[in-house]
Amino acid sequence: MPFKRYNILIYEIKKILGKKDEDILTQYEIAKGFWRLKKTVSRELKSGALILIGIFSAGFGLKGFLIPNQLIDGGAMGVSLLVNSESGIPLSLLIVFINLPFLVIAWKQISKIFSIKSIVAISLLAVVVAFFPYGTVTQDKLLIAVFGGFFLGAGIGLCIRGGAVIDGTEILAIFLSRKNSLSVGDFILIFNIIIFSFAAYLINLETALYSVLIYMAASRTVDFILEGIEEFIGVTIISPHCREISEFIKEKMGRGLTVYSGKKGYGKRGETDKSIDILFTVVTRLEISRLTNEIEKIDPHAFIVTHSIRDTIGGMVKKKPLPH
Repeated sequence: MPFKRYNILIYEIKKILGKKDEDILTQYEIAKGFWRLKKTVSRELKSGALILIGIFSAGFGLKGFLIPNQLIDGGAMGVSLLVNSESGIPLSLLIVFINLPFLVIAWKQISKIFSIKSIVAISLLAVVVAFFPYGTVTQDKLLIAVFGGFFLGAGIGLCIRGGAVIDGTEILAIFLSRKNSLSVGDFILIFNIIIFSFAAYLINLETALYSVLIYMAASRTVDFILEGIEEFIGVTIISPHCREISEFIKEKMGRGLTVYSGKKGYGKRGETDKSIDILFTVVTRLEISRLTNEIEKIDPHAFIVTHSIRDTIGGMVKKKPLPH
């Protein structure tokens, strides 16, 4: 049995390294493949855990807040809740069938792995909604709007971080935006305006207005889950005093940085082809003021470009320990 397991492991390592079955692996290749396999398994376990937590969070938001009080959210989930409210069709079935067309689009337009994960996530959410015994938390509509939106948004965000979706609206928006001039955000906004208009007509205006609050709470929570507590800012600095600025970033702020070799182009002093170093670093939103103030002290004429970064992978983003 151990020998059989070893053969299976070697087979998986060959697949990861792109080797043929008849190829002989060196010790280095086996170690490298095993490391990659370990990272892959670890990443998939983390992904599965995020999706599972997200499903139970979304289920709590639905059954603990929205469903008992006949309120809805935006997106495909909102359509499911609205149809359930008007027709009485079980929500668990509607969650699957309304998201099914979006999953077909994802299979063709995004990736099969993403689609399979999403199918599993939506199916598990349907099971949780159908059978898991959540109790009604409150009947206060303001609390429902805030906390129902929070738990539902947290569930959606955690599933996205795990590489899946439980609401297929964004898939449709991405697909349509490739064929039109409107952005993904524009399509989602139009889609939700239609949903809340139907809610106002079929149920009542008050329900539609509270549903807008739920959607806003959910969308902000999704942004929070995806972007994290610390909002990272990318900073590009062009200055002849790069050495002093880089020393401050490394020694005083404890941040990593990258130095590009570039040439000046066209600026206040006209055209030039003089070589110059260009710095790039990533700091948090709370540190940007300190960095720009220090750069201004070193070089008042430095050219600084900042932009928001949704997420970072690898590199040295966390601070290194600074000397006392």
